[in-house]
Amino acid sequence: MGYNNFGGFGGANMGQLMRQAQKMQEDMARAKQELEESIFTSSVGGGMVEVKMTGARVMQSISIKDEVIDPEDKEMLEDLVISAVNDCLEQISRKEQASMPQVPGLF
Repeated sequence: MGYNNFGGFGGANMGQLMRQAQKMQEDMARAKQELEESIFTSSVGGGMVEVKMTGARVMQSISIKDEVIDPEDKEMLEDLVISAVNDCLEQISRKEQASMPQVPGLF
């Protein structure tokens, strides 16, 4: 009895599993890179605040219309910014879950 059979797993089967695992790693890396290079946009308050972020969760820009800048109601502007940022982050999370290869038995 030799150790070449990997405890009952034939060498050919083990090689196939290793190739599948390597392909899955490559697919995951590709999906991650594509996600990180994507741009996500959120517009709230009827277009009063717009945020753009990369899939790597880096804010690219924020645009605030003059009409929404009211020194008397600073909280509304803060709420709009928070809402826009959170919406972008949610979009990224949904895309991340949808684009990552599924591993049978793990999810």
